Amino acid sequence: MQYPYGKNVLVTGASSGIGLASCQLLSKNGFTVWGVSRSGKPREQIIESETIRFSSMDVTNEVSVQNAVQTIWKEAVRETGKGIFIVLHCAGMGIGGPAEDTEQEKAEQQVNSNYFGVLRVNRNLLPLMRSQKHSLVLVIGSIAGRISIPYQSHYSSSKFALEAYIEALRMEGRQFGIQATIIEPGDTKTNFTASRKMAVSPTSPYFEQANKTVGKMERDENNGASPDSVAKVVLKLTRKKNPPIRKAVGITYKLLLFLKRILPDKAVEFILMKMYL
Repeated sequence: MQYPYGKNVLVTGASSGIGLASCQLLSKNGFTVWGVSRSGKPREQIIESETIRFSSMDVTNEVSVQNAVQTIWKEAVRETGKGIFIVLHCAGMGIGGPAEDTEQEKAEQQVNSNYFGVLRVNRNLLPLMRSQKHSLVLVIGSIAGRISIPYQSHYSSSKFALEAYIEALRMEGRQFGIQATIIEPGDTKTNFTASRKMAVSPTSPYFEQANKTVGKMERDENNGASPDSVAKVVLKLTRKKNPPIRKAVGITYKLLLFLKRILPDKAVEFILMKMYL
C-alpha cells in the first residue's frame, strides 16, 4: 500500500459516526491514528487497536485546540519519529430551523463548530505540517454544502463556507506540499441525526413545516448509507498524490450534483421543494 503523505493521521470528531469509522479503517490499513473529540473516547464499543489513540479536543475552544495539537504532535514524533501528515476534519453539529427566525446565538454556534472549528485546528496544525514535504487536509463537508436545503440554511451555510475555504487552501498550500479535499456525503446513518438541535419556536409561523421537513430528512438519514462508505472514500484519498478538490460520496448524490450543473437554478429549486416541502 502507498503512503504518499506518511502514516500519521489526526481525526477530529472521532467519537462516533464518520470520524470513528475512519479511525478504524485507517488503523486497519497501516496508519497510526490520533482520534480527538470533546469526550476523548468512542461512544461505541470498538475492537481495541494499538494504532488508535483517543484524546480530548474541543474544536470550538482555541486553548483546547492549541494544547491538543501540541501534545499530539510531540507524541507522534516521540513514538514514530515523524509528525502528523494527514488531518481529517469530522467534528461538527447540525441545527435545523427557519432561515428567518433562528436565534443569532444558535446560528453562531453552528458556524463556530462546523467552520471555525476547522480553521482553529488548521491554524495550529498547518504551521507544523508545512515543515514536511507532503501533507493532506481532508474535510467532511456535505451535499448540503453544494445544494442548500430548506430549514437547514445555517447548516448549509457552514458547509458552503468550507467549500470556498478548501478551494483557496489548495492554491495557497501547494507551494508547501499541502493538498486539500472536501468530501461531500449525502444521507448517512450516524448519531448526527439524533444530535441535531431544532431552533424553531412553537409560535413561529414556520413551526409545523420546519418539523415536517426536518422529520423527512431524519428518516432519509436513518435509512442512509453507512459511515463506512465515507471512510472508504477517505482511505482512497490518502493514496492520491493529486486528490480532487471535492469528492461526492454515492452515485445518487453524484447524479444530483450533475443535475445541479446542467439544470437552471429554478428547476433545481422546484425539485428540492417537491422533495422537502
